Amino acid sequence: MKAVAWHGKRDVRVDTVPDPKIEQPTDAVVRITSSGICGSDLHLYEVLGGFLTEGDILGHEPMGVVEETGSQAGDLKPGDRVVVPFNISCGHCYMCAAGLQTQCETTQVREHNKGAALFGYTKLYGQVPGGQAEYLRVPQAHYGPIKVPDGPPDDRFVYLSDVVPTAWQAVEYAGIPDNGSVVVFGLGPIGQMCCRIAQHRGAGKVIGVDLVPERLTLAARYGVTTLDVRDHRDIPGAVRELTSGRGADSVIDAVGMEAHGAPVGKLAQQLAGMLPGPLAAKVTEKAGIDRLSVLYEAIHTVRRGGTISLSGVYGGMLDPMPMMELFDKQIQLRMGQANVRRWIGDVLPLVQQESDPLGVEDLATHHLPLEQAPEAYRMFQEKRDGAVKVLLKPAA
Repeated sequence: MKAVAWHGKRDVRVDTVPDPKIEQPTDAVVRITSSGICGSDLHLYEVLGGFLTEGDILGHEPMGVVEETGSQAGDLKPGDRVVVPFNISCGHCYMCAAGLQTQCETTQVREHNKGAALFGYTKLYGQVPGGQAEYLRVPQAHYGPIKVPDGPPDDRFVYLSDVVPTAWQAVEYAGIPDNGSVVVFGLGPIGQMCCRIAQHRGAGKVIGVDLVPERLTLAARYGVTTLDVRDHRDIPGAVRELTSGRGADSVIDAVGMEAHGAPVGKLAQQLAGMLPGPLAAKVTEKAGIDRLSVLYEAIHTVRRGGTISLSGVYGGMLDPMPMMELFDKQIQLRMGQANVRRWIGDVLPLVQQESDPLGVEDLATHHLPLEQAPEAYRMFQEKRDGAVKVLLKPAA
């Protein structure tokens, strides 16, 4: 089959690799019909290469049609149309029962002291082949895959793999009061959906912050008050002007470790990336420093007693945190990978509505053949051609 494989920093290729097969009774094999490129994939493309092996298959936002199932794959059967969550969880351990599927005790990668295994996301999370491919082996298929009806286009459902549940959890963790205010830093796919979900759930004022014109325009189209970083040197001050002088009730950081405007963190990441793979991984794991400019802005922007929700990925071990300000302002801070299965009961009915209240069919800016993945990664990483969200379409 054809699959998108990592070959080095900013070097992904479409390789011919062996077709996946059933390896465990709870496995299924899915023929992929759509697979997204996530902002988290760009971390692999740029920063986290030390945790990858050449030839690793990328991608964790897939959907498709079940081709084959193991003997213990539950009620899943060939021909079922499914979305595959990015985290691999069993559904019956203590953590899954608690709604913390990202910490699944069956698939935890204990070798690296990490949570549940993820598709297409480094040896830290199990080095499981990902879904930017023609076919995907799905472990724990008795629980993970989400059945969706035939008929509507993939765009209606594919974001159940990551984008919509991640944004839903980010808004849930943000604790926005009824008719309250929220600032969303970063208007990529997750940030866009955070804005829409916050409005759907009753936020009174949603403010989006970014510096990419196409992203700002898209958010504004959905009624978001936008702030262009290039026009506002003092984002916290601009937010206070919009929120009775006190700051936002809640702030969502949808950017993460590669924020603009953090030269020390950027230099540290670049220096680590110049080291040989195993050494780069060890340095990042033990002494990594994130680019924290957005997180600092979030802390300055939220009102006293407010809440910050982190959905952008961070991975540094030596990040300097302004603990005095966090403590003095009595800020609540919640974060983590999305527990996809926990939120499906909330979000599946929304994406199934013909009215499309979250605008899922209006999110993808590019639908490209799988063979064009290398150019798609470059375009998305460089924020060219109005790229907000890219879906890859295998030919199989």
